[in-house]
Amino acid sequence: MLYFKPINPLSMKKLLLIICLIGFFSCTEESYDIIILNGTVFDGTGSDGQQTDIGIIGDRITKIGDLSKANAKITIDASGKAVSPGFIDMHTHLEPIMEMPEAESLVRQGATLALGGPDGSSPWPFGEYLDSLERKGVGPNLAYLVGHNTIRRTVMGNEDRAPSSQELDTMKFYVQKAMDEGAYGISTGLKYLPGTFAKRDEVVELSKIASEQGGIYTSHLREEGLGLIDAVKEAILISKEANIPVVLTHHKAIGVKMWGASSQTLALVDSARNAGLDIMMDQYPYTASHTGISVLIPSWALEGTEFAERVSNPSLRDSIKAGIVFNILNDRGGSDLRRIQFSRVSWKKELEGKTLHDWAILEGLEPTVENGADLVIQAQLNGGTGTIYHAIDAGDVANIMKHPMTMTGSDGRLSRPGEGHPHPRAYGTFPRVLGYYVRQEKVLDLPTAIHKMTGLSAQRLGISDRGIIKEGSYADITIFDPETIIDQSTFTDPHQYPLGIDYVIINGKLAVEKGEFKNIRPGKILRKNQ
Repeated sequence: MLYFKPINPLSMKKLLLIICLIGFFSCTEESYDIIILNGTVFDGTGSDGQQTDIGIIGDRITKIGDLSKANAKITIDASGKAVSPGFIDMHTHLEPIMEMPEAESLVRQGATLALGGPDGSSPWPFGEYLDSLERKGVGPNLAYLVGHNTIRRTVMGNEDRAPSSQELDTMKFYVQKAMDEGAYGISTGLKYLPGTFAKRDEVVELSKIASEQGGIYTSHLREEGLGLIDAVKEAILISKEANIPVVLTHHKAIGVKMWGASSQTLALVDSARNAGLDIMMDQYPYTASHTGISVLIPSWALEGTEFAERVSNPSLRDSIKAGIVFNILNDRGGSDLRRIQFSRVSWKKELEGKTLHDWAILEGLEPTVENGADLVIQAQLNGGTGTIYHAIDAGDVANIMKHPMTMTGSDGRLSRPGEGHPHPRAYGTFPRVLGYYVRQEKVLDLPTAIHKMTGLSAQRLGISDRGIIKEGSYADITIFDPETIIDQSTFTDPHQYPLGIDYVIINGKLAVEKGEFKNIRPGKILRKNQ
């Protein structure tokens, strides 16, 4: 007869507790919300890819390693695919975000974080706007800069003068307020009104406020054509005098007469960095820029609200027209009316996609630069246009791209099919870098290109848990086929999504699954120092 010694009730409780704990920990260690198997993982640091697995719980990466025996609610087989941190767009025009909160044109490119408020223009009041975005919900993660032009216009209008001491104090207060509310720094648009009227000392004083909070300074330079070299020098001086990291945003050399000037601007960047200044750049991978038609008009003619009055004065109109002719021949116009293409024309939709040359023909005019200048004046009087300028050299694009301190930024405006005729960068920036410049042209290798659109950008923003694949970081991940990824959007047919992006994960949620956009809003509003 077998005899079993009775177990002490206290010992039995301990045994059951141990069994439960073992079961609990084994489950939590081997059960995930999402597992990515067999992918070539590029961690965003520029290192070569490594074949491994990734486990995600909630909005974080919790395990990197062999997960072949683990369980998950969703399992992604990434065999033959590149697994990258989600791309970070360092220059995004998010103005339509309230109408397009899912930001499909951005997310389909693999972007999981976008920096808004560029070129001196930002939402205002700043904090209230971020609050409203949080309530609405957004597709990608969003961060914002505070715009110098926005603040100057709020305080001084479009006046061509220096601020009074009281006005400067008010502008400094506004910068401080925005930084307290989560701005990542300050942006300027010194080519645009009213920033073009600001002297360097004004910009330095405002940038010091952002610097004290650990912010950065990004600048649409005062000139990107004939005055480019002096404009780069000015940005470097602002970095030195305000003690602030500087990004030369959408860096380029524009206008036929400046083609090749990137060798000089990059030498200036290198010299400044060797002297201890923190200068970087971002860039879009195209040979055309995009801005308003007003960029062809002398700034003095646009001061205040008297443009119509000025062009009605024959002598002033002659001066304005001469300035426009000069810009078409020497700057953004590229010496040819065919290089000036309309993207948005609210008052004459049939011009969208057409050129200034086409418009002249439609009006029965000889397509001369002089007649083109008259049409520019007419366009501005009608409310302006969005305009694409085909005036950048492909050699400069490649030269800037190869520089180790160049990040990727689309400069694209959120877009959706059927609305306007946008620059193709709105749909294709990141796939174009990876497909055309990496795979086809071999300007960059794949790990370097990924670093420029992930880890390097996160470092610039001071974000340590995004832009990189590591345990504990946010699960912002893009999975793509390096053999097929490519942009499809063109200057003649822009409303086309890219190919080769299979999955986009934002904060642990599938925003793109098997190439299908899921139309969700998993993004977060990121606020610096908060």
